[in-house]
Amino acid sequence: MTRIVRASPGQRETVLALVERLLKELEDRPNEFEGIDRNQVLQAWREVDAKFTAFLALAPSGEAVGVATLMEVFAIYAGGWYGVIDEMYVAPEYRSQGVGRQLLEAVKGHGRARGWMRLDVTAPPEKKWERTVAFYEQQGFVFTGPKLRLRL
Repeated sequence: MTRIVRASPGQRETVLALVERLLKELEDRPNEFEGIDRNQVLQAWREVDAKFTAFLALAPSGEAVGVATLMEVFAIYAGGWYGVIDEMYVAPEYRSQGVGRQLLEAVKGHGRARGWMRLDVTAPPEKKWERTVAFYEQQGFVFTGPKLRLRL
């Protein structure tokens, strides 16, 4: 059985490696996410440590097979502090085995403990990601529309 743990500072490289696998799967254009500076990311993570959390799914062997990252943010429309799941990934060979659900349960528990009233997640709207959107909807999320971005 897979177990979920909150990632420790010593597991940050593992989190980064799993998120890189997610980004490779998501990229629409070759090398879209190339150039992310790992050292800069790790430094920024240390700076926001109190507001940023990562959970790892560990196989019985101890291998990390899934990750969920979330950030605590503030917005008036959300009634104050709430959580945003920025990255969630389960290795293909572990999908449809409840690992994603377990990761979300850990995220929900963390949010409840922090007093959040809301969790947001962005799911790609393209047809090839219908299964991902359906998964989140099965977990109680409601589709509210696409997210836009601007590269600075």
